[in-house]
Amino acid sequence: MNFTIGTLLAFSFVASVSAMLALIWAISAKQLHVTQEDAKVIFEDGKGTSFDDSTSSRSSSSALEAPTLEQSYRFLLLFMFGSAAFWLVFGSFFGLIASLKLHLPEFLVSRDVLTFGRMRTMHLNSVIYGFLSLSGVGVAYWVVPAMFKTATRMVKLGLAGTTLWNVSLFLGVGAIGHGWTDGLEWLEIPWQIDIGLAIAGALMAIPLIVTAKHRQVHHIYVSGWYYLAGLIWFPVLFLLANVPSIHHGAQQATTNWWFAHNVLGLWLTPLGLGAAYYFLPKIIGKPIYSYRLSLIGFWALALFYSQVGMHHLIGGPVPTWVVSLSVVQSVMMIVPVIAVAINQHVLSLGNPWALKESLPFRFVAVGAIMYTLASVQGSMEAIRAINTITHFTHYTVGHAHLGAYAFVAWVVFGAMYYILPRVVGHEWPSRGAIALHFWLVFIGFSIYFVALTIGGWLQGLAMLDPARSFLASMELMKPYLTARSIGGGLMTFGHLVFVYNFIHLWRRARGSLRSTGEADTVMVGRAES
Repeated sequence: MNFTIGTLLAFSFVASVSAMLALIWAISAKQLHVTQEDAKVIFEDGKGTSFDDSTSSRSSSSALEAPTLEQSYRFLLLFMFGSAAFWLVFGSFFGLIASLKLHLPEFLVSRDVLTFGRMRTMHLNSVIYGFLSLSGVGVAYWVVPAMFKTATRMVKLGLAGTTLWNVSLFLGVGAIGHGWTDGLEWLEIPWQIDIGLAIAGALMAIPLIVTAKHRQVHHIYVSGWYYLAGLIWFPVLFLLANVPSIHHGAQQATTNWWFAHNVLGLWLTPLGLGAAYYFLPKIIGKPIYSYRLSLIGFWALALFYSQVGMHHLIGGPVPTWVVSLSVVQSVMMIVPVIAVAINQHVLSLGNPWALKESLPFRFVAVGAIMYTLASVQGSMEAIRAINTITHFTHYTVGHAHLGAYAFVAWVVFGAMYYILPRVVGHEWPSRGAIALHFWLVFIGFSIYFVALTIGGWLQGLAMLDPARSFLASMELMKPYLTARSIGGGLMTFGHLVFVYNFIHLWRRARGSLRSTGEADTVMVGRAES
């Protein structure tokens, strides 16, 4: 046990020192001597722009002005988003099958690959590493050059990384389907295949870091801090957690939940918040409420999140102080959450017209609200009195989807709805399909989340009641699990609507994409204006 805890403490110390050095650099470079004017650096004129959304009801033209983008860069973005869309649908069907099996145990039992354990695990890895990671990085490939007002560097390296990531993930999900797995949640893909993912991730990250290095603006906007930090945090997490044959038993559980929770908080959360901080003000042409507060929120996330995951081990064979540290840090996460909430919700709820006019804005704004709800719920769930009831129940499944899906996925959906028309030079074929997508996933997730939250709480109370059998706690969940499948079905249908609209947009724009020559430049910032 000493090795694993010592490893994590050593990493936390190194991470803290690194963060301190980064903070010292930021202070010396006057990155933290900010004013509200620095919040306007993302606008083309540095002052703010007019309402900017191709899916607005105010739009009257059927096509956008073709952006000046290099053909290889267009292809990279379309490849990233297209791959993400594939993994979304692929993973959604696995998730729906797994959900149905919870209340229809005789459903699809003819082959090993169709068992719940494999379906659920294939779903998790497809949507986390396929859809969310690829689409989140794809959004970063748009935001980083636009934010830093420079050209995207090393596009072909990013394309090679995306290709290798897809191939490795396909092999990993296939290995899980055939029963070859490392057997740890969020770490199921065999470590031999993880080597390919690690190399692919590096190939995708390097162009973003090099692009940031060549920025044409002095100030690093808050989205840049989130993106750059995530690109540093995730490789360290992924590599340390996947080193084979050094973690066993309780040590392994400690490392497992240290990694699993940090994937959400130090990888997916930076991708989601980085996009939200950019697109919310960009679309409506108004800066965030308090720029200083946004930076406090970032540094608070960096300070408090690293040990949050240990609250999943309350009651387990790990030292009490490890769990106590996690509980304290989980509660302290209220600090960055309040910072994000004040900044983003004041902007979105203070401009209700934008929720109606802009469908991308609606996705991003509602997703940002879900981040607040997920974080507050997570802090409460870490408290021992509540954790005693919710632990090992479907309540935690609803919470996980509130963070990873309702927050990150919805922000990414909104970002893609904004970016793709500017990549291909055409508006989305159907504004109605975008609205249908929103309402299907919103209603579907609401059913899903409410059912699992209520049912999971009752399940926890039943398991704590010595007068009731464990079977009784399972039987009471059946109607809630049925509701979960209904909600999941609506969400899956919404994903199909999104993919149909995406394919239709791509086919509609093929002519203009073919006519764009390699002589074009990669000035994304200019293309947005």
